[in-house]
Formats: sequence, C-alpha cells, structure tokens
Amino acid sequence: MDAETRAEILEATNRALCEHGYAGLTVQRIADEASVTSAAIHYHFDTKEELLNAFLDDLIGRFESELSCESADPRTRLNTVLDAVFSPKNPEADGFPVAVMELKAQAPYHELFRERFLDFDGVMREVVADIVRDGVAGGEFDETDPEKIARLITTMSNGAHARVVALDEYPAETRRIVEDALELHLGWTPGEGADG
Repeated sequence: MDAETRAEILEATNRALCEHGYAGLTVQRIADEASVTSAAIHYHFDTKEELLNAFLDDLIGRFESELSCESADPRTRLNTVLDAVFSPKNPEADGFPVAVMELKAQAPYHELFRERFLDFDGVMREVVADIVRDGVAGGEFDETDPEKIARLITTMSNGAHARVVALDEYPAETRRIVEDALELHLGWTPGEGADG
C-alpha cells in the first residue's frame, strides 16, 4: 500500500473513532471520512481489528517522536517527556482521549490491542528510564532506581488519561503531582534544564 493511502486511512480512522467511538466504528464510517471506498480499505486491511492495530502502531510511532529530544541534558529531556504527556497540544481536542480509552478498554478482549498498549507502556518506560539513568550518571539527579521512576511516571500518565476522560480533569493537575514526586526522588525541580 502506498504511504499516502495508508496515512489517509489512518487519519480517517482517527476521525471516525473520535466521532463514533469504538462501538460505532465501522469500515464504512472510516471510508466516509476518507476519499477511499470501504472496498479499498478492505483491500489494504483484512479486518477492522487489523486496521486498528495499524492505527495503534502509527500512534506509538507519533508518541515516540513526541518523547524524543535532541538535547543531551537529561533534565531538558525529562521536561520534554512531561510536556508530551501532560501538556497536550490541543487540550480541547475532539474525542481523541475518549477514543483511546475505549481502545484500552478492549485490550482484555483483543490480544493485538493489549500488545500495542504494552508497546506504548514499554516505549515510555524505556525513554524515561534512559533519561533517569543518564541524569544519575551525570550527577544531575540523585541516586535512584531508573526503572521505578519510569514505572511511576508511566502509571501516573495512565491515571492522568483516565482522569481526563472520566472526570474531565485537565492533565496539569496530575503533572504537578508527578513533578512533586520527581523532586523527591531525583532531587531536581522539574522545569529546570541545564540552566536551572
């Protein structure tokens, strides 16, 4: 499949998922959002589950790029992660957080979805653990267990997502709690980079 058609189908999947939710998502509704037919979607993806798996793979790739930072300073890199997770570019965005929560709710029943969300978790934990490891080695952070800090941030990120969806709470509330915890564990005040 050419990259342009794939990208169009995945973007249409995003829009249809946000508008209709998981339960109301059909290949026809995805086709209605795209400039391709449902037959063309079936040509590229055998099942709706396969299409959603590709959608989640694409989402993981985009999330990974949001977590990346060119800086060598671990404090700046960790601030980049916090920004990506707790300061969404468009907090008033369409139903995307709800759509992702609905997909997460399907993970116990769909092995492919569970695997993708495990991948999400693994990407974030690996990025954070590497940052903390570098910060401890460079003396920017206090001695701590990088894996535990990575698990803490990932768990709080998931909790923040649930609070956004279920309680309409802006993620900045959870970010403040995460920053307090990081200050206790790392001896560093989030928001401070190489100059802080």
